[in-house]
Amino acid sequence: MPGTPFRNVALIAHVDHGKTTLVDAMLSAAGIFSTHEARVDRVMDSNDQERERGITILAKAAAVEWKGTKINLVDTPGHSDFGGEVERALAMVDGVLLLVDAAEGPMPQTRYVLSKALARHLPAVVVVNKVDRPDARVAEVVDEIYQLFFDLDAPDDHIEFQIVSTVAREGRAKLGVGIPDEDADLSPLLDAIVESVPPPTGDPDASLQALVTNLDASDYLGRLAIGRVVQGTLRSGHQIALCHANDEEPPLRRKPTQLLSFAGLGRSEVDELTAGDLFVLAGFPEVEIGDTLADPTNPIPLERLTIDEPVLRMTFGVNTSPLAGKAGKFLTSRQIRERLEREVLGNVSIRIGATSSPEVIEVAGRGELQLAVLIESMRREGFELVVSRPEVILREIDGRPHEPLERAVVDVPDEHVGTVTQAIAPRKGRLVDLRPGDSGRTIVSLEASSRGLLGFRSQLMTETRGTALVHQHQAGWTPWVGELPHRVGGAMTSDRSGVATAFALDNLQKRGELFIEPGQEVYEGMIIGEASRADEMVVNPARGKQLTNIRTHASDEAIKLRPPKRLTLELAIEWIGDDELVEVTPDSIRVRKKHLSESERRRLSK
Repeated sequence: MPGTPFRNVALIAHVDHGKTTLVDAMLSAAGIFSTHEARVDRVMDSNDQERERGITILAKAAAVEWKGTKINLVDTPGHSDFGGEVERALAMVDGVLLLVDAAEGPMPQTRYVLSKALARHLPAVVVVNKVDRPDARVAEVVDEIYQLFFDLDAPDDHIEFQIVSTVAREGRAKLGVGIPDEDADLSPLLDAIVESVPPPTGDPDASLQALVTNLDASDYLGRLAIGRVVQGTLRSGHQIALCHANDEEPPLRRKPTQLLSFAGLGRSEVDELTAGDLFVLAGFPEVEIGDTLADPTNPIPLERLTIDEPVLRMTFGVNTSPLAGKAGKFLTSRQIRERLEREVLGNVSIRIGATSSPEVIEVAGRGELQLAVLIESMRREGFELVVSRPEVILREIDGRPHEPLERAVVDVPDEHVGTVTQAIAPRKGRLVDLRPGDSGRTIVSLEASSRGLLGFRSQLMTETRGTALVHQHQAGWTPWVGELPHRVGGAMTSDRSGVATAFALDNLQKRGELFIEPGQEVYEGMIIGEASRADEMVVNPARGKQLTNIRTHASDEAIKLRPPKRLTLELAIEWIGDDELVEVTPDSIRVRKKHLSESERRRLSK
């Protein structure tokens, strides 16, 4: 589509402020969905887990055409575990849509992503969404947005932004502050984007320079490079040079096998893309994020993108339990390694490495949420594996070991402020700020080591009955804070294989909290509950009642079992100790000892 004017814009917002819903409405307004086409809500959250968790995990792009101008929309994640996606998305655009909830106002993640956008001098169009909420306070929220820009030392020209009020769910918008009319559409918003976001700069006739900001993988085309043409023209069928991170290596020169452009929700093959446009390119399996595609006669690399380093690592290994292979399709170390290598192709903030055993692979990432999302994806694809407890990656600074420091911002109802402070004290965290929010809520800011915040999110969700909003992001490094308390009780471990009986569990529930119910298959070394004492307790959960012809009280017959504690993937990963593993299969999550036999565990402990 040479000659078509275009705009590149990223959507940035706090988690759950309606970013992905707004993209749906914009695609609809621009006629991307045909009248006969089945509509899917939150169409940009195409991944099952994104739909279930209600969060965006991957930065994605779509394109709409509006009054002769092509608008490339890049949807970014709101969680800082996926911050690598945000940084790369901003390298592709010339402006941002800052989306803020009309009741909640600017939130921690809004500040985090806006600071990244202002560092790149990107102008903003401010969208105040959900203005039809009964608790909306639009005028106050607009004042808070201005205050946020002042706090971040935004230059004057960036503070003079356009404001659009929207009800994204219904596809209605109004320029300025107020509630859009019943018959309004999104035209004011699309017009504001074309007006406020500058067209891309870059000379289409100059020497080619294109920056690779993301990777994808296709079963047919192999590794795909996604990025932006900074200057020059990228042509299909013409030789280009790939400049790597290592300057000593000569650039690779070859013709791409396919050149694609974003069109609606899909991609269409094109002959050429000029300066400023976004591209998807096949034919360079060696490409890495931050590489430059350049003119083969004069290859000049662009400045590389920097991505935050991983802070947590854990091991993924072959499932060796007696129940292995009953539910999964992919069981071998070769299959697990190939799947992880495929993940690294398109996910820049995950690293994999070797361990002393060929059956076990080390995986490092930006946070426990990111690693849990990866394990859950593999489980759904039919993999069986065992994973270890996450541990932090240390760094030597001035001769002393330092560990990653994180800042957590928690938005809770006022009555739960004490819950947050009590939860952070044993984790050796400190309170940084406490300020009243809106409608009976308080914003609590705190700092703790990444180790200290393992399991913090799920603990708060349980204790506040799901009313807490937790956001975590990197805050540098801190000297090693020492040992941290883990769980209170020891593991209740099965001493044999069999089927759990109600009679045995009735006796065991008096000695701790159970994870299993009657009729469930167990094996030696499987952990069936948490004991009330700190030591490991080896028990027989398959014991049946000895039948005699003597009957005592009728209460002998009535066994009442408490409901077992259900271990989700995140809870299990946080709960296990260093000598334990989580067994993950497509239909179950179990916890077990690394060494299943009790005699072997005794021998090793000596």
